[in-house]
Amino acid sequence: MKHPNMNPRRSYTATVRIGLALALAGSLAACATPFKADVSRFAAQLPAPQGESFAVVAEDPKLAGGLEFAMYADLVAEELTELGYTRAASPSEASLLVRFDYDVDNGRERVRTSNVGVGPAFGPWGAWGGWGGGFGFNRGWGVGFYDPWLAGPQVRSYTVYTSGIDIKIDSTTTGERLFEGQAQAVSRSNRLQTLVPNLVEAIFTDFPGNSGETLRITIRDDESKKVKEVD
Repeated sequence: MKHPNMNPRRSYTATVRIGLALALAGSLAACATPFKADVSRFAAQLPAPQGESFAVVAEDPKLAGGLEFAMYADLVAEELTELGYTRAASPSEASLLVRFDYDVDNGRERVRTSNVGVGPAFGPWGAWGGWGGGFGFNRGWGVGFYDPWLAGPQVRSYTVYTSGIDIKIDSTTTGERLFEGQAQAVSRSNRLQTLVPNLVEAIFTDFPGNSGETLRITIRDDESKKVKEVD
């Protein structure tokens, strides 16, 4: 038997709001990961790691000697060491010179429209807006919902940033360029402390890769371990 004070329309709207809240919570959780980067690599005759030593130096002189650069250079050195190369005490003692650069731009605004509703014209969920545009390496995700009893589609603006790293490897003996690689990503964050480690991981995934090939590398956290996927 229905409660005499129960308003069917109000009950229906409450159910819709609960469903939307659960969907939004799930969407926000999914947005936390993964990290996606576009990686381009060009390799010549990169020597096998048999006694080859390397030193990581700043491509941009303004970064040289900085503590932040040293931290990111250590990440590059760790990857090369895992591959079997040996870190030299100084650039003058290295057989390979690794030139490293990183940056994030000032960001640009994007607009997203969401139109989620319940009703004969919309179906159970409606349509979500999409990402658009491209990006290049230069020196919030938002969501709303449509309630048929309250308002129309929601339009949110947010800022996205393009980050990137650049790695070049030269032979100190011949001066020959042996490797060039670049990793770029578009994200809601401009924190280099988070971006650079992921970009370094991406560029060294299946290193040195196929020369001239551009890949989308996805890095996701799965129970406290990194999982890398190549698209």
